[in-house]
Amino acid sequence: MTEFTKPAVLFVCVHNAGRSQMAAGYLRALAGDRIDVFSAGSEPGNAVNPAAVTVMAEEGIDLSSATPQILTTDAVRQADVVITMGCGDACPIFPGKRYEDWQLTDPAGQSVDVVRGVRDDIKGRVEQLIASLV
Repeated sequence: MTEFTKPAVLFVCVHNAGRSQMAAGYLRALAGDRIDVFSAGSEPGNAVNPAAVTVMAEEGIDLSSATPQILTTDAVRQADVVITMGCGDACPIFPGKRYEDWQLTDPAGQSVDVVRGVRDDIKGRVEQLIASLV
């Protein structure tokens, strides 16, 4: 019998306050316990972007208690897939990991309507990611 190991995904953006939090929220909601989900930032902010919290609540996903986390080498090491979102060279590279760079508008300082568009883009990408992993 083959033992199944869950894939682990790490979402990284600069402040871990918008894009990476929304992506992690969607992956948790859509994949359930089939995938381990983490997010972090190269320069984490003090709180999750209120517009991101608002637009994710519209989808039934609660980010109100999420807290930006600092990106660590250990976080990258434990991930099978690392999704970067504008963190540039701040993300350490380990051989054998799958890396994707998602070009997304930074929701910081944007209107709720703009953040909704970013959210919808992220949802589609997360659905494709799930299909590739499970």
